[in-house]
Amino acid sequence: MTATTPKRITQRELESYLWGAAVLLRGLIDAGDYKQYIFPLAFLKRLSDVYDEEHTAALEVYGDEELADLPENHRFAIPDGAHWADLRKVTSNVGTTLKAAMRAIESANPDTLPGVFGDGEWTNKDLLPDATLSDLIEHFSTKTLSVANLPEDELGQGYEYLIKKFADDSGHTAQEFYTNRTLVHLMTLMLEPRPGESVYDPTCGTGGMLISTVAELKRQGKEWRNLRLYGQELNYGTSAIAKMNLFLHGIADGHIAHGDTLAKPAFLDAHGRLRTFDVVLANPPYSIKTWDRGAFTKDPYGRNMWGVPPQNAADYSFIQHIEASLDPKTGRAAILLPHGVLNRIGEATVRKAMIDADAVEAVIGLAHGLFYNSGMEAIVLVLRKQKPKNRKHKVLFIDAKKEFYRTGVQSFLSERHQQRILGAFQSFTDVPGFARVATLDEIRANNGNMAIPQYVTPATPGRTSTPTDSIAATLAGWREAAAAADVAVEDVLGLLRAEAAR
Repeated sequence: MTATTPKRITQRELESYLWGAAVLLRGLIDAGDYKQYIFPLAFLKRLSDVYDEEHTAALEVYGDEELADLPENHRFAIPDGAHWADLRKVTSNVGTTLKAAMRAIESANPDTLPGVFGDGEWTNKDLLPDATLSDLIEHFSTKTLSVANLPEDELGQGYEYLIKKFADDSGHTAQEFYTNRTLVHLMTLMLEPRPGESVYDPTCGTGGMLISTVAELKRQGKEWRNLRLYGQELNYGTSAIAKMNLFLHGIADGHIAHGDTLAKPAFLDAHGRLRTFDVVLANPPYSIKTWDRGAFTKDPYGRNMWGVPPQNAADYSFIQHIEASLDPKTGRAAILLPHGVLNRIGEATVRKAMIDADAVEAVIGLAHGLFYNSGMEAIVLVLRKQKPKNRKHKVLFIDAKKEFYRTGVQSFLSERHQQRILGAFQSFTDVPGFARVATLDEIRANNGNMAIPQYVTPATPGRTSTPTDSIAATLAGWREAAAAADVAVEDVLGLLRAEAAR
């Protein structure tokens, strides 16, 4: 191991580097499966380079190679033969050697890295010939991913970039893999996570919602290292990426479990009861039909307190799981759900029980196109255990379906859109044509129907969207795109200035 001169990697260089690895897999692997191979390789390279960096620092202090290798000088262990440098020497059965190295690292770090590399088919030579794997290893070897070259925040952002690129490229798996980050940011702002709190996502995907809470505290200049993050994910490979994502963002107290949240919730207290959390952010799978309704009728965790939803839509089983997972004093949640949960007849009994419990603080209707490969409109359901006095026995309805801008086929929430929705949520007052506070008695009088048009009517009755609305939305999109282009130009100019100064 030798010391290397730090060479900061720009965000654009990092993105090009990461995506360049995916290009090597084109034609061999379905785009939806890139993530199973690119993330583990980048992670293994990062671990090896950070280990070397820590070794070099310790060597400068002790002047002794053996002392520099002592465990107390490292955040994690890399067993003999599992270092990136060892892998570069391999010319045959590369997949077998890679898999053995990954398992050795997982075994050597049982508290922090169990299962982190996922379950890719590394030994399948039809899928991954030796030549392809050697090309990938050499590609990743072109840069040193030390902390000096690439601080945790920047590598974490690079991972988020790759997660989004894979979502763009993959198709049917994109929705479960990636939730629009502008929407996640809004949900985080509404719940206001605080230092020292616990945050939970029962269907965490790649961990983006959990990381959003850390990013928000950092942005506010608040302590973020004492946040406690918990996530559970059904897909094994995706849960592995979530573990990597948290580790690469420098999150020490992160816990990602693999498994089915409804069938076997992973986080229990010492008495076997559901653990409770301060903040829950979630985008559960919509209206799934293949779930164990029979088991839910006699749920040992008491998650059926409002009733058992129909077999053809498990949405209210997730809602009740989240309600049961909230801290009795501080708990609050923001959940992305289909509009159907507001008025479907088959869920009327469960919905009425939720209304009677005064659990719902707000219902926010979103624009179409905020989800990958889907024009579906959705809602954010906000739950809060202890509502402020002026919000008790009331629900705020916000019709935000016109709050968006478009880039290509995708919709996003700009800062202005987020602030308008957030402002209405925080003020909890009527805004003609946009927001309205309804009492529980009024909702009961509507037979428990919570569909937003029942409560929020257009500012000008009968007015429908006009060409002017479309022009305004397009103009807003152009302005957002122009702002993004300005940022990109500044990045390029910064890069050129740095090169010129060498």
